[in-house]
Amino acid sequence: MKKDIHPDYHVIDVKLTDGTVVQMRSTYGAEGDTLPLDIDPSSHPAWTGGSSRLMDTGGRVSKFKKKYEGLGF
Repeated sequence: MKKDIHPDYHVIDVKLTDGTVVQMRSTYGAEGDTLPLDIDPSSHPAWTGGSSRLMDTGGRVSKFKKKYEGLGF
């Protein structure tokens, strides 16, 4: 590896949305900094299996359903 071209890799605190603090190694900030997360695996629907709500803006969903209503949807 070339010298003096790689970022410093150090331990930081990552604060999850539920208040839990986890220590991880990262190039973010400086040693001991805290990275607060807005979305993490404990709150994001992709990981929690939460129900997604489909917003019908402008009747697009209704128009789609009407167009393809005979195909078994």
